Amino acid sequence: MKIIVIGTRGFPNVQGGIETHCEQLYPFIVKAGCNVSVITRKSYIDTTIKKYKGIELIPLWNTKKRSFETIIHTFCAIIKAKNMGCDIIHFHAIGPALLVPLARLLGLKVVMTNHGPDYDRQKWGWVSKLMLCLGEYLGSKFSNKVISISKPISDNLKQKYNCNPATIPNGVIIPETINTGNALNKFSISKKKYILTVGRFVPEKGFTDLIVAFNKSNLSDNGFKLVIVGDSDHEDKYSRNLKQTAAEDDNIVLTGFQKGLALHELFSHAKLFVLPSYHEGLPIVLLEAMSYGLSCIVSDIPANRNVNLSNDRHFNPGDTDGLANKISEFANKNFSDEDRKLQIKIIKRDYDWEIIAKETVMVYQEVLNS
Repeated sequence: MKIIVIGTRGFPNVQGGIETHCEQLYPFIVKAGCNVSVITRKSYIDTTIKKYKGIELIPLWNTKKRSFETIIHTFCAIIKAKNMGCDIIHFHAIGPALLVPLARLLGLKVVMTNHGPDYDRQKWGWVSKLMLCLGEYLGSKFSNKVISISKPISDNLKQKYNCNPATIPNGVIIPETINTGNALNKFSISKKKYILTVGRFVPEKGFTDLIVAFNKSNLSDNGFKLVIVGDSDHEDKYSRNLKQTAAEDDNIVLTGFQKGLALHELFSHAKLFVLPSYHEGLPIVLLEAMSYGLSCIVSDIPANRNVNLSNDRHFNPGDTDGLANKISEFANKNFSDEDRKLQIKIIKRDYDWEIIAKETVMVYQEVLNS
């Protein structure tokens, strides 16, 4: 079975939830017997890497203008997929899904994964929001089959478009225990003396709220620092202001985008992981934090409620006083080995990439046989 994947910037070592999703998922799809090619965006990836864990990587030119990048690249990717020939073209996200009808008109069978209502993201203007809403509609109506990454997304699509998505979540690979701390030395932080968050520098991630709340918590008086891992894809006023704010505060550490051993170390030795987002689909970064056995607190939004955390680990998005109280409470609360092992066990049971890959291949087979 030949699968061509579009809608991701690419991988390996590219920032983003969809990018991590594809990087982790498709090696297991290959192991399941599929031939997989991923059409990537040339400006984001290392073009010398032609194969990754059995996956063919095909870089295409892309503009870096945010409003046009996705739609132009998706159009070119569809034409490329048609010329290459495939059994199924797999779209990721509702932005690229604007062009699902074009793929169908060209005779391609389409699977579309909805990673969440991107039109809720604060960075988009009303025209972009309208186009994303249209992409969600066209992807839901014209794809041969829709996958959603969480039950709340599936329920929303059923209600709005009367479609029947397959609910297949994001996954995570349970990490091995590590004791090294070179990344901590590099950024002058100490084991169990920092609060960690990870993500792109966009308003809906809530990092500005987190900085305010961290300072209100007064944890820095006890030697704690706030570590923010990530960067912006497109530098803008928000990301520049965030970096400036951090530069003026010795207790805030911006590490930039991290992968591999450095990220492994930063997860392994944190005291507390915080996800203050206003919007998520099903946050892989939260699943990763939980897979490390990290104590976690998260904003009270549907995507985060979909993950098995106790009620007391949620706070209202935007409520910096409430978040400050939660940070203080859980940074000073012991997370027992028993609780840690139970959390890892649940994550391993519910978010196993090998099982997720098998369920995805079943969707492919359903589409091929329809």
